Amino acid sequence: MDFEKQLDELFIAEKDIPAEFALPQELHQNEYLCNGEMKQWNGDIHTVLSPICIKTEDGLKRKVIGTYPLCTEIEAQESLDAAVQAYNNGRGEWPTMSVAERIKCVEQFTFKMLEKKGEVVKLIMWEIGKSYTDSVKEFDRTVEYINATIDALKDLDRQSSRFEIEQGIVAQIRRSPLGVVLCMGPFNYPLNETFTTLIPALIMGNTILFKPPKHGTLVHYPLLHAFKECFPKGVVNTIYGRGNNIIPPLMQSGKINVLTLIGSSKVANELKKQHPKVNRLRAILGLDAKNAAIVTANADINSAVKEIVLGSLSFNGQRCTALKIIFVHQSKVDQFLSKLSAEVNALKFGMPWESGVSITPLPEPNKPAYLKECIDDAISKGASVINENGGITKESFVYPAIVYPVTADMKLYREEQFGPIIPVIAFNDIEEPIEYLIESPHGQQVSIFSSESEEIASLIDPLINQVSRVNINCQCQRGPDIFPFTGRKDSAEGTLSVNDALRAFSIRSLVAIKLTEENKSLLNEIVNEHHSQFLSTNYIF
Repeated sequence: MDFEKQLDELFIAEKDIPAEFALPQELHQNEYLCNGEMKQWNGDIHTVLSPICIKTEDGLKRKVIGTYPLCTEIEAQESLDAAVQAYNNGRGEWPTMSVAERIKCVEQFTFKMLEKKGEVVKLIMWEIGKSYTDSVKEFDRTVEYINATIDALKDLDRQSSRFEIEQGIVAQIRRSPLGVVLCMGPFNYPLNETFTTLIPALIMGNTILFKPPKHGTLVHYPLLHAFKECFPKGVVNTIYGRGNNIIPPLMQSGKINVLTLIGSSKVANELKKQHPKVNRLRAILGLDAKNAAIVTANADINSAVKEIVLGSLSFNGQRCTALKIIFVHQSKVDQFLSKLSAEVNALKFGMPWESGVSITPLPEPNKPAYLKECIDDAISKGASVINENGGITKESFVYPAIVYPVTADMKLYREEQFGPIIPVIAFNDIEEPIEYLIESPHGQQVSIFSSESEEIASLIDPLINQVSRVNINCQCQRGPDIFPFTGRKDSAEGTLSVNDALRAFSIRSLVAIKLTEENKSLLNEIVNEHHSQFLSTNYIF
């Protein structure tokens, strides 16, 4: 079958969607969670269109999944007030609750979340076009992350359950919450990456103001009742609406203590500037990245190609950790491009529910046009699309394109394409990719491909101070979640991992007292009678 015909048959009629993957009905969300109540919304709404197009008598149309509220600054302020009141300057029920009790609440939430797995997985697939298999993985990995966070907090609390005595002072050092957290996650991992900040912020005793991503909003709707039922009122509050309308006033209020955003550095910079008390604001940010791969003359090309295809095209390249520019030694570039083209062309493309599918439709409506602009710009400046059918578009679907040779005057050299384009550059001197990483405003990760230990070592030392993670003979990635995930320069602020996240959303605090006989009796009475949640030797098993 020729490629044009394959593209024509890519999207199907609604009646042909396999029943087990179809949404039972459109999901029209007309409520939001604020101050422990599911409040009704009768105002403007946003219609959610799937990246999956449906064949109709009038041609291809993006399938309507449902709607969600377009709330205003008024509703956002109500949610902020609820979070502020629930925190109550650290005196609220949630921030003063024992660690064991907070863990129990999160465990209850996880149990209720598992009951909604089927619904949430389907919404991930339909709302952002992620394959069904990967949507299941995202849900399962999120549950694993929550359980690992609970275990890590138990560990941390056990370490803090003892008193320390130094220079005549006895003290107990624990971690305490920071306040109100504004949490905004990304569309590409709308559940997992949102929860890798929301859950640790929550379990450490902070109260939450949560804005779901523009693409991936409905994914969270089935979980709102679980938040309502498992946490005290005002601890978790959702806000909906146009971000540029509702977020600035929240920041300008000065009542946000922590900003957590996974998105663009431009947005993060603007939001931070709007806060009137910058010294009170902590930011946990996952931002732009332009991760490079360096394929040296000593690389195993077959192995490098397999990892680079995974690294650059998993979920259509829509990952901050994706490989977004490839440097290949001139002596290996022809061989590399030939094998890379064959590997890319062997990938299965189609609808997200198809078994083994790798390339699926893109959720952002303007993304196909932007990717075409990047490819056209490169071609006009001397590059070519190397692989057959590379860059061909059908509505929301873009077939992966290998673009070579990319040069410094092209968009693809600096801009983060966040889509299925693989820019390739040939180099003769290893200083060329090193200089690229030094000059880059991004500093998340790099992948080095080589079979020579001395060569690898010579690259590790200059690059580890430019990026936060050097991957050897493998793709860039976030996991395992126990490892630190961060970036230098404009790529991140703060560090996330199961353990680091707990520390990021809390501060070390201590109670100290002079070691006298009278004070010993005082401490023993407080501890033995369980008068304080903070000053305690309770041991969580």
